[in-house]
Amino acid sequence: MKNAFRMIAIAALASCASGAFAQKGETVKIAWIDPLSGLMAPVGSNQLKSFQFFAEKFSGANNPAGVKFEVIGIDNKLSPAESLNALKAAMDQGVRYITQGNGSSVAGALIEAVNKHNERNPGKEIIFLNHSAVDPDFTNSKCSYWHFRFDADTSMKIEAMTTFMAEQKDIKKVYLFNQNYSHGHQVAKYAKENLARKRPDIQIVGEELHPLAQVRDFSPYIAKIKASGADTVITGNWGSDLALLVKAANEGGYNGKFYTYYTGVSGTPTALGQGGAGRVYQIAYNHYNMGGDVGKWMAEFKTKFNDDFYTGSVISIFKGLGEAMAKAKSTDPVKVAAALEGLKYNSYHGEVEIRKADHQLQQPLYMTVWQKADKKYPYSPENTGMTLAPVKEFPSYVSSTPTSCQMKRPG
Repeated sequence: MKNAFRMIAIAALASCASGAFAQKGETVKIAWIDPLSGLMAPVGSNQLKSFQFFAEKFSGANNPAGVKFEVIGIDNKLSPAESLNALKAAMDQGVRYITQGNGSSVAGALIEAVNKHNERNPGKEIIFLNHSAVDPDFTNSKCSYWHFRFDADTSMKIEAMTTFMAEQKDIKKVYLFNQNYSHGHQVAKYAKENLARKRPDIQIVGEELHPLAQVRDFSPYIAKIKASGADTVITGNWGSDLALLVKAANEGGYNGKFYTYYTGVSGTPTALGQGGAGRVYQIAYNHYNMGGDVGKWMAEFKTKFNDDFYTGSVISIFKGLGEAMAKAKSTDPVKVAAALEGLKYNSYHGEVEIRKADHQLQQPLYMTVWQKADKKYPYSPENTGMTLAPVKEFPSYVSSTPTSCQMKRPG
């Protein structure tokens, strides 16, 4: 009898051990769906390289599940319709994980398509790993069980940004300047609400929405900003829309401050050049001078690609997936989604948590300012001799914002 129990115990242990590594050596394909053509191509190209670089870094023995990650890049031309074609092409290749982030209009279309697909095709579910699309609706009114966001949403970024701005007594007149789609609308909305609460004395002297990725000359807009008397501009612009805006500000002699999300992103450091020192701020979940592992990876990335790594959410995605797949003992998206919910793990900026209620990563945020690179903060994006130096860190509990998500879970 004792022997029988012993045999059962050994068998159970053996099955646990093999179960724990049921996915070891498996290849997990992730389809990256973002722009590789048009005005936003430099950002897309940089991020695809970032995903492929870290897929290699976190494969095999470098993740607790022992899986190999492979990233397939598909150009969506920044179009929701093209993105749906890309999603279909990815599914035809047997891909069960997708990632996207450039354009909340695209992310919204993908969330809807993934929801419909998963409902109609049990056993072939897909998970959407959102690396940069920050419309708060995706973790509030439009939240989805199959969507996980690894960037901080606009409500979180504006919460931290306006907490910092509230202490800057020289800010008196603010101009809201944003791209005309859901992301830009949300930046303006949350900025107005937060400033009214924290600094009701600040005047909003102008509000502008412009077409996404179409404007090549921002000088008429800069003239309007100057005429308004604004001492500060809040903008969620990214890619060419921020690079060309700051270039026009430099050329047009606008000396006010810019509070941004994406100063460190492809093209903008070069457009700023030596100008804007002490006047351009960025709120983000990482920065160029973090040191540690991320500092080493950034140096390696620069040597390999002659480009700067700035999309830190890529690291959080691979680290989170590895942990969830080890916990689920599976690469099946249904089991992995359940394991991702509420997952706490260490990323490059400390412990983070995927909030179970809405699948929004809770993480610290950093305010940085554009200045000359020096011994303390030496990293120089696009070899400008300048850098983004940290001025304030907001821990996860400070940057966190509430959610109204009513998560509809399967089963």
